[in-house]
Amino acid sequence: MELGLASRGALPAAPPPGAWLPRPLPTSLKIQNHIYSMPTLSYKVPSMTRCQASLATNYTETSEVVDLDWENLGFGLVQTDFMYVAKCGPDGNFSKGEVIPFGPIALSPSAGVLNYGQGLFEGLKAYRKTDGSILLFRPEENAVRMRAGADRMCMPAPTVEQFVDAVKQTVLANKRWVPPTGKGSLYIRPLLMGSGAVLGLAPAPEYTFIIFVSPVGNYFKEGLSPINLIVEENFHRASPGGTGGVKTIGNYASVLKAQKIAKEKGYSDVLYLDAVHNKYLEEVSSCNIFVVKGNVISTPAIKGTILPGITRKSIIEVAQSKGFKVEERQVSVNDLLDADEVFCTGTAVVLSPVGSITYMGKRIWQPRSWRGISAAIQVTYRPPDG
Repeated sequence: MELGLASRGALPAAPPPGAWLPRPLPTSLKIQNHIYSMPTLSYKVPSMTRCQASLATNYTETSEVVDLDWENLGFGLVQTDFMYVAKCGPDGNFSKGEVIPFGPIALSPSAGVLNYGQGLFEGLKAYRKTDGSILLFRPEENAVRMRAGADRMCMPAPTVEQFVDAVKQTVLANKRWVPPTGKGSLYIRPLLMGSGAVLGLAPAPEYTFIIFVSPVGNYFKEGLSPINLIVEENFHRASPGGTGGVKTIGNYASVLKAQKIAKEKGYSDVLYLDAVHNKYLEEVSSCNIFVVKGNVISTPAIKGTILPGITRKSIIEVAQSKGFKVEERQVSVNDLLDADEVFCTGTAVVLSPVGSITYMGKRIWQPRSWRGISAAIQVTYRPPDG
């Protein structure tokens, strides 16, 4: 079935299980890990619930080509064909996952994720190269980060090997939804949640690991144009000792109120301050922030309240390789006053230049001139052939 953008509001039903017959992976189709000769992200993951992972030995793929309006693809859910599901029971063992038609899932009203927010998600992308192969950007790092977050949320997690294997299975099953080269990417959403029923406050007895995908374009409506941010004065995204440093689902629900207010006023998104001093930059709703002055690029240090972004880490390494000095430190609102350039990074936004920042009702920063630092970094960072 072909899905056009005009039909997003009424998503078509998932194809019946018998409608798709898997076949062996052709030798011409490759999934590659795209790594720019940068050191692996380092996370200290304490000992956690032991989970055995079963890996698939054969990948399957679809061969049709989806007819979408790729030129006007935004960042919204487009229903694709298949999703991946694996379960982990009280014994701590994940079942062998399977790729099934995309659709609703059965969940108890007393599931841990619904009652106590015991859930995590990740986000990564797949790109189509000109030779037809599919490129994954550092999926192992997302697997490591999910395991670190799962430990904080008292959850078992897939092994790195199962995570990457599941991502590959899901992408290949939905290969026809990967945008043409340079027209976007296939956004991949791994989700780990406490699906078992609980009443008292306790870890869930069962967990479900799901991956679904959607073709996407630019995250912000401005596209590649500079975005406009407002510094939040009343709400905070995270506090010391909390869960701001992991990708738990509750972190994102808490920013919706401030984001809604900001967008109603015409801003692209919200820039949050620290909860202790209320003067140091932390991050935007869904991305990290960088401040440029001369040859120095500064970004808030990772201290438990800021998500250790994989794109953030990659941009730091790329910037250093291009001769910039990168400082991970406390960055105050005052540091913005004489900044040359400001930009945001993240899986969804990739790298977005900032056009203005408003604080306490006044526009406190806008670029004096476009020095092109973020553009220069983006050229180095972008995936090959797109």
